[in-house]
Amino acid sequence: MLRVDDLIAELCLLPAKVPGKKKRKEFQTVELLVRMDSEGCERRVKKALEDMKGMSSVEVDPKQNKVSVSGYVEASEVMERLRRRAGKEAQPWPYVPYEVVPHPYAPGAYDKKAPPGYVRNVLDDPDAAPLVRASSMEERYTTAFSDDNPNSCAVM
Repeated sequence: MLRVDDLIAELCLLPAKVPGKKKRKEFQTVELLVRMDSEGCERRVKKALEDMKGMSSVEVDPKQNKVSVSGYVEASEVMERLRRRAGKEAQPWPYVPYEVVPHPYAPGAYDKKAPPGYVRNVLDDPDAAPLVRASSMEERYTTAFSDDNPNSCAVM
């Protein structure tokens, strides 16, 4: 004969995942590069994303060709929606602020088409990453002669 304690313990050991229940998406901001030539393109992009499920706000910056969508959305869903509804090809925003990259003017990082203050995100790119990352020897030389290093060479 099973006791009540044993029944409760047995129920606690059942799988916590309920079949058929989907995992809820996280709130995030998706930034995309979308080519926009005119105000009509801007309106078309904004209208295509307005009534998207889970979306809370859309910001369109035609000067930078940038679209930012905030909400419970995935980047792939937003790109597919733009392709279907607006007829626009979108790709993930390829630029980061130049403070993030150790050597922003290295080949592969600097891009003439990038908005002011931005460089190409090469830290994730395995081909260009060695050119942009500083080696330990470079770091040692840079910090040896910096003003922040109290043990650096001092002029007397």
